Amino acid sequence: MEFTTTETVPGREIDESLGIARGNTVKARNVGRDITQSIRNITGGELKAYSELLTDARDEALERMKADAESMDADAVVNVRLESSEIANGGSEVIAYGTAVSLK
Repeated sequence: MEFTTTETVPGREIDESLGIARGNTVKARNVGRDITQSIRNITGGELKAYSELLTDARDEALERMKADAESMDADAVVNVRLESSEIANGGSEVIAYGTAVSLK
């Protein structure tokens, strides 16, 4: 399965558009991370635990988008986009979406 942020897959021709493929996840912070990251926030620097949390959430959303595209018998997903938003105090949603296509 190929993902691309462009409208086409380089070197391939799109045969058919199959619809929107999407995947999302909601991840929450935990108390242990909040304590360590609060200290890091005071001293400065990257909040690595939060970076890792969002990286995991993006990866999970992409995997779910891939599964959705595979359920449509897609070969690729074009125009892939990722968005995140706060869904609850301490929780963040990440969604991945794009157009599932079959290739010639």
